[in-house]
Amino acid sequence: MKIRFGPFTLDLDTRQLTRGKCEIHLAPKAFELLRTLVVNRPKVLSKAVLLKRLWPKTFVAEANLSNLVAEIREALGDRARAPLFVRTAHGFGYAFCGEGTTLSGATGPDRPACWLEWGRRRFPLSAGEHVVGRDPDVEVSLDASTVSRRHARLVVTAEGTVLEDFGSKNGTFRGSERVTSPVQLADGDSIRIGSLLMTFHVRAAVGSTETEAQPTI
Repeated sequence: MKIRFGPFTLDLDTRQLTRGKCEIHLAPKAFELLRTLVVNRPKVLSKAVLLKRLWPKTFVAEANLSNLVAEIREALGDRARAPLFVRTAHGFGYAFCGEGTTLSGATGPDRPACWLEWGRRRFPLSAGEHVVGRDPDVEVSLDASTVSRRHARLVVTAEGTVLEDFGSKNGTFRGSERVTSPVQLADGDSIRIGSLLMTFHVRAAVGSTETEAQPTI
């Protein structure tokens, strides 16, 4: 999947940032930060969430995050005081504030390609990363004691959806199989997050005669 903003294109599959035909180099962590902010735009992500996402099992100083933001701004020609792309939410975190256009594999925010269903609740899954956990800042927030704060994640691309556990205490399961490495999901797969049973759904391809309900939050 590619996302265009201003004169730049961010390719999530090849992990490249380009301006026209010229590639702009970013350190791996800086690219991951930019990708996370762009995919979650325009949501403000807290520094705590970003630190956990970039360094999930390591304690690092907050200055490391500030340095990555500075690297991204320099690469984009952005300015902290008058941002076009990366905005600082003072005392809290950062957000991508530019207008982004998905160039491929897009279905739009109102018609997501897939979703999770938990009882009467549905969580639309647009292209990108969706963290599942008890933390209120994550994309799929589940308030249950058996769910870790950052329990698992789903990564949605044009090629499909992958489920990955974050080393949770009570485990992540696809059917009866415990997820110990990233697994590809199929329509109708049952997923257990701690003690919560959910179902993964994929929207029928264009031209299918299948009738399905519009997913809503």
